[in-house]
Amino acid sequence: MSNTLRPYLECVRASLTAALTLQDFSSQVVERHNIPEIESGKTPEVICAPLTVSRNEHEVVLIEPSVNSVRVSIKIKQADEIEHILAHKFTRFMTQRAENFVVLRRKPISGYDISFLITNKHTESMLKHKLVDFIIQFMEDVDKEISEMKLSLNARARIVAEAYLGAVCIVCSAYTSFD
Repeated sequence: MSNTLRPYLECVRASLTAALTLQDFSSQVVERHNIPEIESGKTPEVICAPLTVSRNEHEVVLIEPSVNSVRVSIKIKQADEIEHILAHKFTRFMTQRAENFVVLRRKPISGYDISFLITNKHTESMLKHKLVDFIIQFMEDVDKEISEMKLSLNARARIVAEAYLGAVCIVCSAYTSFD
């Protein structure tokens, strides 16, 4: 982890750890139902103020806690159009497999690239610090993956361009030799 990324991730870690103090809370609207209050929004008094942790305008984490659930939305760094396309393809790939990642939402919050929903059931069946570690590790890995995909894409484009220009040069030299 780079030294510039460390304070950002430590702030996200501390904020998530504090937000994940969840408890079982039955719905105040529908009897015998226990739904994530942050998703339903029907009981505004149990929803806490959202917290935004930002490294810059391109890297933002929104943490929305409630009494029985926390929604974590991440905006992935996208410096140029290639990174924007790669991030979109990567997050689309992940969200299509959301059932394999228990806490991943199928659709992110508007303005963010990917969202997680952690409920009190998740904190009861899993270790809280491991959930936080998973999200922090995901944030580190997605940045690395997109950087590696961009390097690979540029290398492949260079090889294609060299092959194409090599073929064009051969054709050009063939035409000039006939004169």
